[in-house]
Amino acid sequence: MSEGIPVCIAGTGSYLPEKVMTNADLEKIVDTSEEWIVTRTGIRERRIAAEDEFTSHMAAKAGAKALEQAGIEAADIQLIIVATITPDTLTPATACYVQQHLGAQGAVAFDISAACSGFLYAMKIAKRLISDGAFENALIIGAEKLSAFINWEDRSTCVLFGDGAGAAVLRKAEKPGDGEILATEMGTDGRQTRLLNIPGGGSACPITINNADQRLATLAMLGREVFKHAVTRMKQSAEKVIERAGLKAEDIALVVPHQANLRIIDAIAERLDVPYDRVFTNLQKYGNTSAAAVAIALDEANRSGAIKKGEHVVLVVFGAGLTWAAGAIRW
Repeated sequence: MSEGIPVCIAGTGSYLPEKVMTNADLEKIVDTSEEWIVTRTGIRERRIAAEDEFTSHMAAKAGAKALEQAGIEAADIQLIIVATITPDTLTPATACYVQQHLGAQGAVAFDISAACSGFLYAMKIAKRLISDGAFENALIIGAEKLSAFINWEDRSTCVLFGDGAGAAVLRKAEKPGDGEILATEMGTDGRQTRLLNIPGGGSACPITINNADQRLATLAMLGREVFKHAVTRMKQSAEKVIERAGLKAEDIALVVPHQANLRIIDAIAERLDVPYDRVFTNLQKYGNTSAAAVAIALDEANRSGAIKKGEHVVLVVFGAGLTWAAGAIRW
């Protein structure tokens, strides 16, 4: 069963920077190899934003494409939520810059920080606000410039991440099955904050002259521990939204998972009992773009025809926090 007044996805969009960084490029700057990266992650290349290209620029470009597909003018959008862990500035919110770039002066705009789960957190928040009648529509965006927060000498993390943005326009569904979001789920385990974080740059550890050389404002991760939690939590959250939507595994035409690691995606497909040809992957091209990853994948699946009208789609993600989320949609 659906949750409250029906809310649908009216349009999607994405943006990837022009610069491509291949595994061969990484071999030149860190002790790694094409075989090692592909075998362990499935990633072959990733996009890197230009020096003067910020998170808000990518977010606005993805948002503009989603608005165009939805047939909604920027001036008519009422809510903008940007999910990111790589904001342009600590304040104001990146969403404020996006509002400015788009010319969406009538929109309420704010950011959320839930790492790789951020886009689906934004979806649940926007869905509820529209269902409650507070807004007629919303533009939700996942956008990251992770290349600005990577230690390019750490081979365990620098091979994993890339830059990009993905977006979706939500509005009240005009008729049943009109891209309706059937069910959503999100969760957090703050006991595991140490597993994946950027330790420096906040109030707990400001970057100073004394610690600037320690690269504390870069991503740090305990990969094996993250893997175990990711598989368990993604399976649980996906199963919950499938059940709440009144569906079974065989009803799912496509699973769009967080694009972090091919081994995690394989494990999720197996545990959900969904054939691998019904799982969408693009991490081989873009790596892990955190909050942007599932949004970019959703847009590519939508525009490529991988999702057809009336089919059921499950989105499922996992990230630092630890956080996780899922959504079931009747496309």
